Amino acid sequence: MTNEQRYRCCLVGGTFDRLHAGHRLLLEAAYKHATEVEVHITTDAMAEQKSMFVLDFEQRRCDILDWAATKSASAITVHALEDSFGPAPTHSKADSIVATPETIGMCHAINEQRQTNGLAPLNIIEVMHLKGIEGGIISSSAIRNGGMDPEGHPWMLKSLRESTLKMAPALDSELKTPMGTLFAGPENDPEVAMAAALDGMPPHVNLLVAVGDVTTKTLLEMGVTPDLALIDGMTKRSKLDPEHLVNPEAFEHRLGAENPPGLLTPSLCAALQTALRAEAPLLLEVDGEEDLAPLVIHCFAPLGTVVLYGQPRTGVVMQITTLAVKERCRNLINLFEVMD
Repeated sequence: MTNEQRYRCCLVGGTFDRLHAGHRLLLEAAYKHATEVEVHITTDAMAEQKSMFVLDFEQRRCDILDWAATKSASAITVHALEDSFGPAPTHSKADSIVATPETIGMCHAINEQRQTNGLAPLNIIEVMHLKGIEGGIISSSAIRNGGMDPEGHPWMLKSLRESTLKMAPALDSELKTPMGTLFAGPENDPEVAMAAALDGMPPHVNLLVAVGDVTTKTLLEMGVTPDLALIDGMTKRSKLDPEHLVNPEAFEHRLGAENPPGLLTPSLCAALQTALRAEAPLLLEVDGEEDLAPLVIHCFAPLGTVVLYGQPRTGVVMQITTLAVKERCRNLINLFEVMD
Protein backbone atom coordinates (compact mmCIF):
# COMPACT_ATOMS: atom_id res chain seq x y z
CA MET A 1 0.00 0.00 0.00
CA THR A 2 1.35 3.43 -0.97
CA ASN A 3 0.38 6.84 0.38
CA GLU A 4 -1.71 7.38 -2.74
CA GLN A 5 -5.41 6.54 -2.60
CA ARG A 6 -6.19 2.92 -3.34
CA TYR A 7 -9.47 2.18 -5.09
CA ARG A 8 -11.48 -1.00 -5.09
CA CYS A 9 -12.13 -1.43 -8.82
CA CYS A 10 -10.88 0.72 -11.68
CA LEU A 11 -12.40 0.70 -15.17
CA VAL A 12 -10.36 1.20 -18.35
CA GLY A 13 -12.01 1.37 -21.76
CA GLY A 14 -10.83 1.65 -25.34
CA THR A 15 -9.94 -0.14 -28.54
CA PHE A 16 -6.37 -1.02 -27.52
CA ASP A 17 -5.22 -1.71 -31.06
CA ARG A 18 -1.49 -2.49 -31.35
CA LEU A 19 -0.74 -2.15 -27.63
CA HIS A 20 1.63 0.79 -27.35
CA ALA A 21 3.48 2.88 -24.77
CA GLY A 22 0.45 5.14 -24.22
CA HIS A 23 -1.80 2.15 -23.58
CA ARG A 24 0.64 0.75 -21.06
CA LEU A 25 0.73 4.09 -19.24
CA LEU A 26 -3.08 3.98 -18.89
CA LEU A 27 -3.04 0.40 -17.68
CA GLU A 28 -0.20 1.09 -15.24
CA ALA A 29 -2.17 4.00 -13.73
CA ALA A 30 -5.18 1.75 -13.14
CA TYR A 31 -3.01 -1.05 -11.71
CA LYS A 32 -1.21 1.40 -9.41
CA HIS A 33 -4.39 2.89 -7.96
CA ALA A 34 -6.80 -0.04 -7.71
CA THR A 35 -7.00 -3.53 -6.25
CA GLU A 36 -8.93 -4.76 -9.28
CA VAL A 37 -8.75 -3.53 -12.86
CA GLU A 38 -11.41 -4.19 -15.48
CA VAL A 39 -10.30 -3.48 -19.05
CA HIS A 40 -13.18 -3.15 -21.50
CA ILE A 41 -12.13 -3.27 -25.16
CA THR A 42 -14.32 -2.60 -28.17
CA THR A 43 -15.81 -5.51 -30.05
CA ASP A 44 -14.80 -6.15 -33.65
CA ALA A 45 -18.05 -4.57 -34.84
CA MET A 46 -17.27 -1.34 -32.98
CA ALA A 47 -13.60 -1.36 -33.94
CA GLU A 48 -14.38 -1.73 -37.65
CA GLN A 49 -16.28 1.56 -37.50
CA LYS A 50 -12.96 3.20 -36.65
CA SER A 51 -10.75 1.34 -39.14
CA MET A 52 -10.78 -1.89 -41.12
CA PHE A 53 -7.17 -2.38 -40.06
CA VAL A 54 -7.72 -2.73 -36.32
CA LEU A 55 -6.56 -6.09 -34.97
CA ASP A 56 -9.32 -8.54 -34.08
CA PHE A 57 -10.79 -8.66 -30.57
CA GLU A 58 -9.02 -11.86 -29.55
CA GLN A 59 -5.58 -10.53 -30.50
CA ARG A 60 -6.18 -7.25 -28.65
CA ARG A 61 -7.43 -9.19 -25.62
CA CYS A 62 -4.36 -11.45 -25.65
CA ASP A 63 -2.02 -8.46 -25.86
CA ILE A 64 -3.54 -6.98 -22.69
CA LEU A 65 -3.49 -10.31 -20.88
CA ASP A 66 0.19 -10.72 -21.82
CA TRP A 67 0.84 -7.33 -20.22
CA ALA A 68 -1.22 -8.31 -17.17
CA ALA A 69 0.84 -11.49 -16.78
CA THR A 70 3.87 -9.33 -15.99
CA LYS A 71 2.16 -7.94 -12.88
CA SER A 72 2.45 -9.74 -9.56
CA ALA A 73 -0.74 -10.65 -7.71
CA SER A 74 -2.75 -8.70 -10.26
CA ALA A 75 -6.50 -8.93 -10.60
CA ILE A 76 -6.82 -7.68 -14.18
CA THR A 77 -9.66 -8.90 -16.35
CA VAL A 78 -10.58 -8.11 -19.95
CA HIS A 79 -14.16 -7.72 -21.19
CA ALA A 80 -15.98 -6.85 -24.43
CA LEU A 81 -17.18 -3.27 -24.83
CA GLU A 82 -20.27 -3.11 -27.03
CA ASP A 83 -21.18 0.58 -26.70
CA SER A 84 -19.48 3.86 -25.82
CA PHE A 85 -20.19 3.76 -22.08
CA GLY A 86 -20.11 0.03 -21.39
CA PRO A 87 -21.08 -1.06 -17.86
CA ALA A 88 -19.72 2.08 -16.19
CA PRO A 89 -23.09 3.88 -15.61
CA THR A 90 -24.50 0.89 -13.69
CA HIS A 91 -21.38 -0.81 -12.32
CA SER A 92 -21.98 -1.01 -8.56
CA LYS A 93 -18.51 -2.26 -7.60
CA ALA A 94 -16.44 0.20 -9.66
CA ASP A 95 -15.22 3.31 -7.87
CA SER A 96 -12.69 4.73 -10.35
CA ILE A 97 -12.01 5.13 -14.05
CA VAL A 98 -8.97 6.06 -16.13
CA ALA A 99 -9.23 8.86 -18.68
CA THR A 100 -7.09 10.73 -21.19
CA PRO A 101 -7.66 14.42 -21.99
CA GLU A 102 -9.87 13.38 -24.94
CA THR A 103 -12.05 10.95 -22.93
CA ILE A 104 -12.46 12.88 -19.72
CA GLY A 105 -15.68 14.46 -21.02
CA MET A 106 -17.16 11.00 -21.50
CA CYS A 107 -16.21 10.12 -17.92
CA HIS A 108 -18.13 13.14 -16.65
CA ALA A 109 -21.13 12.02 -18.73
CA ILE A 110 -20.85 8.56 -17.18
CA ASN A 111 -20.89 10.09 -13.70
CA GLU A 112 -24.05 12.03 -14.54
CA GLN A 113 -25.70 8.75 -15.52
CA ARG A 114 -24.45 7.10 -12.33
CA GLN A 115 -26.00 9.86 -10.28
CA THR A 116 -29.31 9.28 -12.06
CA ASN A 117 -28.93 5.57 -11.27
CA GLY A 118 -28.32 6.28 -7.60
CA LEU A 119 -24.62 5.39 -7.71
CA ALA A 120 -21.60 7.32 -6.44
CA PRO A 121 -19.53 9.03 -9.12
CA LEU A 122 -16.35 7.34 -10.27
CA ASN A 123 -13.06 8.90 -9.25
CA ILE A 124 -11.37 9.99 -12.48
CA ILE A 125 -7.68 9.22 -12.84
CA GLU A 126 -6.46 11.43 -15.69
CA VAL A 127 -3.40 10.25 -17.64
CA MET A 128 -1.71 12.59 -20.08
CA HIS A 129 -0.82 11.50 -23.59
CA LEU A 130 2.70 10.40 -24.44
CA LYS A 131 4.48 12.19 -27.28
CA GLY A 132 6.41 10.46 -30.02
CA ILE A 133 10.13 11.10 -30.56
CA GLU A 134 9.43 13.40 -33.51
CA GLY A 135 6.25 14.89 -32.05
CA GLY A 136 2.64 13.85 -32.26
CA ILE A 137 0.73 11.75 -29.77
CA ILE A 138 1.51 8.04 -29.54
CA SER A 139 -1.76 6.52 -30.67
CA SER A 140 -3.12 3.48 -32.46
CA SER A 141 -4.16 5.64 -35.41
CA ALA A 142 -0.65 7.11 -35.73
CA ILE A 143 0.75 3.58 -35.71
CA ARG A 144 -1.79 2.33 -38.27
CA ASN A 145 -1.00 5.38 -40.44
CA GLY A 146 2.66 4.38 -40.46
CA GLY A 147 3.93 7.45 -38.64
CA MET A 148 5.59 5.75 -35.67
CA ASP A 149 6.19 2.44 -33.96
CA PRO A 150 4.36 1.38 -30.74
CA GLU A 151 7.06 3.09 -28.66
CA GLY A 152 6.73 6.40 -30.52
CA HIS A 153 9.92 6.04 -32.56
CA PRO A 154 10.01 6.82 -36.31
CA TRP A 155 10.48 3.82 -38.57
CA MET A 156 13.28 5.67 -40.33
CA LEU A 157 15.35 8.13 -38.35
CA LYS A 158 15.41 11.73 -39.52
CA SER A 159 19.22 11.58 -39.72
CA LEU A 160 18.91 8.70 -42.21
CA ARG A 161 16.08 10.32 -44.18
CA GLU A 162 18.28 13.35 -44.68
CA SER A 163 21.42 11.41 -45.65
CA THR A 164 22.47 9.58 -48.78
CA LEU A 165 22.67 5.90 -47.88
CA LYS A 166 24.68 3.27 -49.73
CA MET A 167 23.70 -0.37 -49.67
CA ALA A 168 26.29 -2.45 -47.85
CA PRO A 169 27.65 -5.27 -50.09
CA ALA A 170 26.71 -7.79 -47.37
CA LEU A 171 23.03 -6.98 -48.01
CA ASP A 172 23.14 -7.90 -51.69
CA SER A 173 21.94 -11.51 -51.32
CA GLU A 174 19.43 -10.52 -48.62
CA LEU A 175 17.80 -7.91 -50.84
CA LYS A 176 17.74 -10.14 -53.91
CA THR A 177 15.59 -12.64 -52.02
CA PRO A 178 11.87 -11.91 -52.64
CA MET A 179 10.51 -9.95 -49.68
CA GLY A 180 6.91 -11.12 -49.67
CA THR A 181 4.79 -13.60 -51.59
CA LEU A 182 6.02 -14.56 -55.06
CA PHE A 183 3.43 -15.11 -57.79
CA ALA A 184 5.14 -16.94 -60.62
CA GLY A 185 4.56 -16.33 -64.32
CA PRO A 186 6.39 -16.21 -67.67
CA GLU A 187 8.56 -13.17 -68.27
CA ASN A 188 7.09 -12.58 -71.73
CA ASP A 189 3.53 -12.46 -70.37
CA PRO A 190 3.59 -10.53 -67.05
CA GLU A 191 -0.21 -10.47 -66.86
CA VAL A 192 -0.21 -14.13 -65.79
CA ALA A 193 1.70 -13.45 -62.56
CA MET A 194 -0.09 -10.14 -62.03
CA ALA A 195 -3.52 -11.78 -62.32
CA ALA A 196 -2.48 -14.29 -59.65
CA ALA A 197 -1.21 -11.47 -57.44
CA LEU A 198 -4.44 -9.49 -57.79
CA ASP A 199 -6.43 -12.62 -56.92
CA GLY A 200 -4.22 -13.05 -53.85
CA MET A 201 -4.81 -9.54 -52.55
CA PRO A 202 -6.18 -9.21 -49.00
CA PRO A 203 -9.86 -8.20 -48.65
CA HIS A 204 -8.92 -4.74 -47.40
CA VAL A 205 -6.12 -2.73 -49.02
CA ASN A 206 -5.09 0.63 -47.63
CA LEU A 207 -2.92 1.71 -50.58
CA LEU A 208 -1.74 -0.11 -53.70
CA VAL A 209 1.85 0.70 -54.66
CA ALA A 210 3.54 -0.50 -57.85
CA VAL A 211 7.32 -0.40 -58.07
CA GLY A 212 8.83 -0.64 -61.54
CA ASP A 213 7.84 0.19 -65.11
CA VAL A 214 6.76 -3.31 -66.13
CA THR A 215 4.73 -3.79 -62.95
CA THR A 216 3.02 -0.43 -63.38
CA LYS A 217 2.34 -0.84 -67.10
CA THR A 218 0.93 -4.34 -66.58
CA LEU A 219 -1.47 -3.11 -63.90
CA LEU A 220 -2.65 -0.24 -66.09
CA GLU A 221 -3.21 -2.57 -69.05
CA MET A 222 -5.31 -4.76 -66.77
CA GLY A 223 -7.48 -1.79 -65.81
CA VAL A 224 -5.95 -1.24 -62.36
CA THR A 225 -4.48 2.15 -61.47
CA PRO A 226 -2.24 1.97 -58.38
CA ASP A 227 -2.42 4.72 -55.78
CA LEU A 228 1.31 5.21 -56.21
CA ALA A 229 3.66 4.00 -58.93
CA LEU A 230 7.43 4.33 -59.11
CA ILE A 231 9.15 4.14 -62.50
CA ASP A 232 12.64 4.86 -63.84
CA GLY A 233 12.21 4.11 -67.56
CA MET A 234 14.35 0.99 -67.19
CA THR A 235 13.96 -2.77 -66.92
CA LYS A 236 16.83 -4.99 -65.81
CA ARG A 237 18.99 -1.83 -66.03
CA SER A 238 18.28 -1.34 -69.74
CA LYS A 239 16.29 1.55 -71.19
CA LEU A 240 12.78 0.66 -72.22
CA ASP A 241 11.66 1.11 -75.80
CA PRO A 242 9.13 3.94 -76.22
CA GLU A 243 6.20 1.53 -76.71
CA HIS A 244 6.95 -0.08 -73.35
CA LEU A 245 7.02 3.14 -71.35
CA VAL A 246 4.30 3.92 -68.81
CA ASN A 247 1.70 6.46 -69.92
CA PRO A 248 1.89 9.22 -67.29
CA GLU A 249 -1.57 10.48 -68.28
CA ALA A 250 -3.06 7.59 -66.28
CA PHE A 251 -2.11 9.45 -63.08
CA GLU A 252 -3.55 12.65 -61.69
CA HIS A 253 -0.28 13.75 -60.11
CA ARG A 254 3.40 13.43 -61.03
CA LEU A 255 6.46 13.85 -58.87
CA GLY A 256 10.17 13.42 -59.48
CA ALA A 257 13.11 12.21 -57.40
CA GLU A 258 16.82 11.58 -57.92
CA ASN A 259 18.12 8.23 -56.70
CA PRO A 260 21.25 6.68 -58.27
CA PRO A 261 21.56 2.86 -58.34
CA GLY A 262 22.46 1.22 -55.03
CA LEU A 263 21.55 4.31 -53.02
CA LEU A 264 18.70 5.74 -50.98
CA THR A 265 18.64 9.53 -51.21
CA PRO A 266 16.96 12.36 -49.29
CA SER A 267 15.27 13.23 -52.59
CA LEU A 268 13.59 9.81 -52.77
CA CYS A 269 12.65 9.79 -49.08
CA ALA A 270 11.05 13.24 -49.27
CA ALA A 271 9.18 12.38 -52.46
CA LEU A 272 7.83 9.13 -50.99
CA GLN A 273 6.60 10.88 -47.85
CA THR A 274 4.67 13.30 -50.05
CA ALA A 275 3.48 10.65 -52.49
CA LEU A 276 2.07 8.33 -49.82
CA ARG A 277 -0.15 11.17 -48.57
CA ALA A 278 -1.54 12.00 -52.01
CA GLU A 279 -5.32 11.83 -52.32
CA ALA A 280 -5.29 10.75 -55.97
CA PRO A 281 -3.11 8.36 -58.03
CA LEU A 282 0.45 9.63 -58.24
CA LEU A 283 3.35 8.71 -60.54
CA LEU A 284 6.82 9.09 -59.04
CA GLU A 285 9.42 9.29 -61.80
CA VAL A 286 12.84 8.36 -60.47
CA ASP A 287 15.96 9.66 -62.15
CA GLY A 288 18.24 6.72 -61.42
CA GLU A 289 16.79 3.54 -59.94
CA GLU A 290 13.81 2.61 -57.77
CA ASP A 291 14.84 -0.97 -56.87
CA LEU A 292 15.52 -0.21 -53.18
CA ALA A 293 12.47 2.01 -52.75
CA PRO A 294 10.24 -0.69 -51.16
CA LEU A 295 12.40 -0.53 -48.02
CA VAL A 296 11.54 3.14 -47.57
CA ILE A 297 7.95 2.72 -48.74
CA HIS A 298 7.19 0.19 -46.01
CA CYS A 299 8.76 2.48 -43.39
CA PHE A 300 6.48 5.37 -44.37
CA ALA A 301 3.34 3.57 -45.56
CA PRO A 302 0.20 2.94 -43.51
CA LEU A 303 -0.48 -0.59 -42.36
CA GLY A 304 -2.37 -2.58 -44.97
CA THR A 305 -0.47 -1.06 -47.89
CA VAL A 306 0.19 -3.58 -50.69
CA VAL A 307 3.47 -3.18 -52.56
CA LEU A 308 3.92 -5.01 -55.87
CA TYR A 309 7.21 -5.32 -57.72
CA GLY A 310 8.63 -7.58 -60.40
CA GLN A 311 11.08 -10.37 -59.73
CA PRO A 312 13.26 -10.77 -62.88
CA ARG A 313 12.47 -13.90 -64.91
CA THR A 314 10.24 -15.17 -62.09
CA GLY A 315 7.04 -13.20 -61.59
CA VAL A 316 5.54 -10.63 -59.24
CA VAL A 317 6.18 -10.17 -55.53
CA MET A 318 3.49 -8.86 -53.18
CA GLN A 319 4.40 -7.55 -49.74
CA ILE A 320 1.83 -6.17 -47.29
CA THR A 321 2.92 -3.47 -44.84
CA THR A 322 2.74 -4.81 -41.28
CA LEU A 323 4.60 -3.91 -38.10
CA ALA A 324 6.88 -6.91 -38.68
CA VAL A 325 7.66 -5.79 -42.25
CA LYS A 326 8.34 -2.25 -41.05
CA GLU A 327 10.72 -3.60 -38.42
CA ARG A 328 12.60 -5.67 -40.99
CA CYS A 329 12.92 -2.71 -43.37
CA ARG A 330 14.13 -0.46 -40.56
CA ASN A 331 16.76 -3.01 -39.55
CA LEU A 332 17.97 -3.34 -43.13
CA ILE A 333 18.15 0.43 -43.69
CA ASN A 334 20.12 0.80 -40.46
CA LEU A 335 22.78 -1.42 -42.04
CA PHE A 336 23.27 0.94 -44.98
CA GLU A 337 26.39 3.11 -45.07
CA VAL A 338 25.91 6.84 -44.54
CA MET A 339 27.71 8.73 -47.32
CA ASP A 340 27.20 12.30 -46.11
